[in-house]
Amino acid sequence: MKIKILIPVYNDWQSASKLINEINNLSINPEFQISIIIVNDASSHDRLSEDKNLENIQSFKIINMKKNQGHARCIASGLKYIYEKEDFDYVIPMDGDGEDRPEEIGEFLKQIDNSNGKPIVGLRVRRSEGLLFQVCYKIHKLITYTFTGKSIKFGNFTCLPKTTVEKMVNEKATWNSFSGSLTKIEKDLSSIPSIRGTRYFGPSKMSFYNLIKHSLSIISVFRKTFLIRSALFIILYILFIKSNASVVTAIPLVFLLVAVYSISNLALRENMEEFDKSLENISNIDTLK
Repeated sequence: MKIKILIPVYNDWQSASKLINEINNLSINPEFQISIIIVNDASSHDRLSEDKNLENIQSFKIINMKKNQGHARCIASGLKYIYEKEDFDYVIPMDGDGEDRPEEIGEFLKQIDNSNGKPIVGLRVRRSEGLLFQVCYKIHKLITYTFTGKSIKFGNFTCLPKTTVEKMVNEKATWNSFSGSLTKIEKDLSSIPSIRGTRYFGPSKMSFYNLIKHSLSIISVFRKTFLIRSALFIILYILFIKSNASVVTAIPLVFLLVAVYSISNLALRENMEEFDKSLENISNIDTLK
């Protein structure tokens, strides 16, 4: 069974190098052929020289992009490349910094036999960030569920069968939000418990700004439901505060209107024409094994 591990990288080559070593050192059932495909998101730093002896890796490629396009679009482009150019059974997208723990790849592979061809997601059961960030993350999940009706407890770290990859490369939402798109196209998911690891090198790139953008991008995939629920909230809230209206009580409405504006703009990122042409952004491909 052919497994492609898809890793987007922007400048963080030291972490990516360590991750590749750890994947190579995993004890994987020989029925699985593991290949690695890195999407280099037009890094401004030169990557480390790759002279590793990757005896447990079937093949290793680096797809170098002409211009930077961001994490979600890197994964989308990688999925499209793999679907159109590679022979595979499953794709495992994962971050290249250690926050997606390589030892959990084995758990994904063990789950394949029990998944009946369903995509397998890594449900976050524990995170490594500080208390404040974790509280904000729980608020993000609560808001997402309240306004979309979707409880999304996973990120990019998943194990996707070829049938799901085909759906994702034909879904414009994939160009904007990986987890939102997967939730939209697949109603029945298998799962493994997943612990958010710590970065190998340097601070986490998931800032509060990026968390807000991540949250709004997911919501934008379900914008029709969001707009309907937002309108109902506004009506009910105005009726609730009408006898006690003030600048303070208007603050939730202001935040919601800003969210509506932001989500409407993020929804414009769902551009199927750009997605279809995404492989034109490839500068060259380095085949290292």
